[in-house]
Order: sequence, then C-alpha cells, then structure tokens
Amino acid sequence: MPSPWRRHLYFAAGWVLTAIGVIGLVLPLMPGTIFLIAAAWCFSRSSPRFEAWLIGHPKLGPQVVAWRRTGSIARRTKYIACGSMVLSFALVAASDAPPIALWATGACLIAAGTYVASRPEPAGD
Repeated sequence: MPSPWRRHLYFAAGWVLTAIGVIGLVLPLMPGTIFLIAAAWCFSRSSPRFEAWLIGHPKLGPQVVAWRRTGSIARRTKYIACGSMVLSFALVAASDAPPIALWATGACLIAAGTYVASRPEPAGD
C-alpha cells in the first residue's frame, strides 16, 4: 500500500477523474470511460471501498469492468475516439499554434489513435 500522502493524492485524483468521467458520459465528443478507468485505478491504490462502489455502480461500473476483463473497446467507441482526435488536431491546426505544437500534438494523437484502434473489440461487435 502506498504511503499515506500518496493514498490521499490517489484518492483525490480518483474523485476528480470520476467527476470528469461523469461529465464525459453526458457531453458528446468528450470521452468518459477512460477517466472512469483511471479513477478505478486510483481508488484501487487508495480506497478499496470506493473502488468497489465505482465498479458496482449500475451506470459507471460496466465500462470499467469490461475494460478490466477484456481490454476491449467497442467499434463505435473507437470511431468516436479517433474522430474526436482528428477534430482536436484540426482545431489546433486552425489556431496560431507554433509548428512544434502541431508536431507534438500530431505525434501524441497518432500514438493514442493507434492504441485505440489496436484494441480488440468485444465479442458480438
């Protein structure tokens, strides 16, 4: 178990990530599941009680459980995630961002998109 100050940090991060995840589930084009997965990870290191709460939650838990079980991403979710990344890059490109920012953003989004696209799809998708 981490030191007490790290547990407090993980616990606080878990709640911030849970809040962002809930917002992401409500708002279109903002991912929510990734924040809930990260929140569950933080709670697993700080509070087994809140990890169990998140995993057992009827609306928030199923995505986290599915990720832990299979590491899969549904095809529709892959399309939304990759489309959001393309849109994000287009917004950065349309701004006055310096070239290094475009290159860095592009490299990060390509890496993230490659990871998302390479994940298996759940059975039946």
